[in-house]
Amino acid sequence: MRFGPRNILLCCLILIWFQRLLASDPARSVLLWPDGAPGAVGATDADKPSLDVFLPSKSTQGSAVIVLPGGGYQNLMLDYEGVDEAHWLNERGVAAFVLHYRLAPRYRYPAPIQDGQRAIQYVRAHAEEFSIRKDRIGIWGFSAGGHLASSVATHFNSGVPDAADPLDRLSNRPDFVILAYGVLSLESEITNPGTRRNLLGPSPDPALVEQFTNVKQVTRDTPPCFLFHTGADQEVPVQNSVEFYSALLRAQVPAELHIFEQGGHGAGLAPKDPQLRLWPDLLQGWLRLHGWM
Repeated sequence: MRFGPRNILLCCLILIWFQRLLASDPARSVLLWPDGAPGAVGATDADKPSLDVFLPSKSTQGSAVIVLPGGGYQNLMLDYEGVDEAHWLNERGVAAFVLHYRLAPRYRYPAPIQDGQRAIQYVRAHAEEFSIRKDRIGIWGFSAGGHLASSVATHFNSGVPDAADPLDRLSNRPDFVILAYGVLSLESEITNPGTRRNLLGPSPDPALVEQFTNVKQVTRDTPPCFLFHTGADQEVPVQNSVEFYSALLRAQVPAELHIFEQGGHGAGLAPKDPQLRLWPDLLQGWLRLHGWM
């Protein structure tokens, strides 16, 4: 049987499709609270926050990143703000975990924040199993996932030594943070209204708005941060990233900010955009600068 050029091309395309199909699924998914999450209102998948585990064929620096997809605290953009990033990290020797956190209207504050904090503790507790280091666990959030990531980065503790749950004895502070077009303020002037409403409800307590306007919660203990945004973002104004970066500078926290002139919201890794596709390379350089990649 002879194979012409068309048949060879067809076989190659089928092979590529099959490889991507195999790569599209995580190695496994784990529940953050196997016995039930705090405040759970049911027993469906929506009530069970979990991590999809993506492990590299070879870990280079023992680093791990928990990826938090966006979606306004109402949906999860799991493909281009989750799985794509997990594969990108794996290709560079970094373990990745995509977080399925609880969503509105079924859940509001504090459930998503609890899920983000627990994700850090879970990965830290299983560091040896995942062949990573406990002091190289980062968090990467997009849009509303960026709000969640910045909340975890500014609202953390070093663990409760006498906690009944062993995971609660561990620190829930990430070691580094990546914020992509994140909602970093809940103040009405620059926030995304839907994100604020889905997290805190239609008439939020002003004290909670202040507490989770994370540009105001940055301290010297906030982990190093990398921020990416576009000046043309109509969903989440670029001032969110500018103000957060300014707060990091004032607190003398290592930080890097990249603002692109054009480009809409929700770009992900932007592989088809001739300008925005450069931002993952900038991120890679920053991670290498600090020894996390």
